[in-house]
Amino acid sequence: MTQMPDTRTPLRIGTRGSALALAQAHETRDRLMAAHGLPAEAFVIVPIKTTGDRVQDRALSEIGGKGLFTREIEDALLSGEIDIAVHSMKDMPVAQPGGLLIDCYLPREDVRDAFVSPHVDGIADLPQGAVVGSSSLRRRAQLLSRRPDLHLVEFRGNVQTRLRKLADGVAVASFLAMAGLSRLGMVHVARSAVSPEDMLPAVAQGCIGVERRAADARAAMLLSAINHADSTLRVVAERAFLARLDGSCQTPIAGLAELQGDRLRLRGEILRPDGTEVIAGERVGPASDGAAMGDDLAAELRTRAPADFFDWS
Repeated sequence: MTQMPDTRTPLRIGTRGSALALAQAHETRDRLMAAHGLPAEAFVIVPIKTTGDRVQDRALSEIGGKGLFTREIEDALLSGEIDIAVHSMKDMPVAQPGGLLIDCYLPREDVRDAFVSPHVDGIADLPQGAVVGSSSLRRRAQLLSRRPDLHLVEFRGNVQTRLRKLADGVAVASFLAMAGLSRLGMVHVARSAVSPEDMLPAVAQGCIGVERRAADARAAMLLSAINHADSTLRVVAERAFLARLDGSCQTPIAGLAELQGDRLRLRGEILRPDGTEVIAGERVGPASDGAAMGDDLAAELRTRAPADFFDWS
């Protein structure tokens, strides 16, 4: 019989140390407590500083991409310093280190991007040539596709840092994820939510994934009770789409899967970083075929892309 966590052998939950990451780790702990009737003392949350957290003065694409927010946490998981790791799935590379897997996804939050500005209501209301701050290549490319007149500047940091930059006039507007604001109790920060029809979100945006060692039977048993089936179907389809495109922080890619009964609609797009070209498509089919649909849609977009489309170095 698998031993349940207790005060002597608690389950150690690894996470980044930001306010949002800690909120996600606490949500995971609370769901595990409720599912298994365990006290808070049966868990220990272990904040881990990642390279992406330490280096704030350069764009992620310049210093290594998505793995910057996961590498140190996965090293701790592999070495046994922690038992599970909680991640924002939009930050996760599609390839995982050998011996680790993610088969637990919490219920997905709002997938939309949040438009944040002290004075402007939305993208269409931005003045001609306005300065907009964003560290996301996807958002930058999507904005330039719609509004090539805009001037995009690098904008990294937590919610408070970005709000301070807006207040200081560094930019007129910026973007955050609605899911993150919701988990922080800060939805009021959004001037408006951007419809996926206007800005298709990042793959797996709004979803928390919990990573474990493949051979850890205790973690597998505990996490199986809190896995959300619908979120799993959607994220599996989106990440299959991303995997076929070799997606990283160097690549402006957007994707969203939505369930309609037992059917799944998957939309995806790839963009040039300057927004001058967008190639989009969609698939609709049985929800159980999501991974195959994601792979097939990505293959189609690659076929439609010009020969130099992925030569963005």
